[in-house]
Amino acid sequence: MTLDDLPTWFVRGIVVVFGLLWGSFLNVVIYRVPRELSVVSPGSRCPACEKPIPGWHNLPVLSWLILRGRAACCGVRVSARYPLVELLGGVLSYGIFEVIVRGMPGHPTLGHMALVYGANFALAMGLVAAAFIDVEHMFLPDAITVGGAILGLATARLRGMTFADSAIGAVGAFLAIWIPFGLIYKRLLGRTGMGMGDAKLLALAGAWFGWPGAAVVLFGGAIQGTLYAVVAKITGRELGIPDAAKQDLEELRKAAEEGDEEAKALLAEDPLAEEGAEGRSRIPFGPFLILAILELMFFGELIWLEVGPLFRFPAS
Repeated sequence: MTLDDLPTWFVRGIVVVFGLLWGSFLNVVIYRVPRELSVVSPGSRCPACEKPIPGWHNLPVLSWLILRGRAACCGVRVSARYPLVELLGGVLSYGIFEVIVRGMPGHPTLGHMALVYGANFALAMGLVAAAFIDVEHMFLPDAITVGGAILGLATARLRGMTFADSAIGAVGAFLAIWIPFGLIYKRLLGRTGMGMGDAKLLALAGAWFGWPGAAVVLFGGAIQGTLYAVVAKITGRELGIPDAAKQDLEELRKAAEEGDEEAKALLAEDPLAEEGAEGRSRIPFGPFLILAILELMFFGELIWLEVGPLFRFPAS
C-alpha cells in the first residue's frame, strides 16, 4: 500500500490533529522539564491552583479560545504561548507531511513514509520545546540536544546519508564550538564564550545534515540572532537574563551554599553564573539555531542552491 491508496484530505487531517495533540503535550514539557518534574505524572494541572484539568478543557487551541485565555478552575490568565505551541505542532506536522514525506522520490511504501515522518516530527517537536525552554530559562536540555543527535545518527540512512557522514558532522560541529568558545576563549578571558548547550545543538544539526548543514545552521542562526539584537536595540527592548533563569540561578546558588556538589559543578560551567554576567546584554542563541535547523528541514533545496556555492558545497 502506498500514499496514493488513501484520500489526501484524510491523511492531512490526521497529521494536523496529531501535531496539535503533541503540541499540547509540548506545553507540559516546556513547563515541567526545567523544573525537573515528570512529564508523565501527574496529568495536566493548573499551574496556579494545581487542580486537574479535564479533557474537555484541554482541547488544543479551541479550549484557550472558548475560555478566553483563562483557566476554568480559578480564572487565572493562561499565556498565549499555550495555543501558539499547539498551533506550531499542527503546522510543523502538516509541513513535514507536505514538504518532506510527499516530496520523497519514487513510490515509497507507507511504512517507509511513516518512518521518515516520525523521525522528522520527533526532531521538530523537540526543537520547539528546546526553543521555548531556552527563551525562558536560557538552557537547552541534554535530553533534546543529545537525544536529537542520537536520533539523527540512527536515521541517517532515511535521509540518504551514511552513518559516517552523520557522525563526522555531529562531532565536527561540536568541536567547532567547544574548542574556540569552551576551551580557548575561557582560558584567555576567564569566561565561556558560548554555552555548551549550543554546541550540542549544533552537533544535532551535524548529525542530521552533515558538517555542511551544521555550518549553514551556525551562520544562519548568527545572522538571524544579530538581526534580532539590532531590532531589539533600536526598539529599546532589554536583553537581560529572564526572570525564570535568574530564579534557577538563585536556587542553584542556595543548593551550592548548602554543600550540593552537583550544584557547584553546574554553577562552575554556567556562563550566566559568571561574575558580571547579569549586567551584560544576553540573548539565547539556541532559538536562532533552531530556526535555522527548521529552515534547512523545509527549504533545504532552495538554501543549498542559494548558499551552497558560497561555501563550495554540493547543491544536493
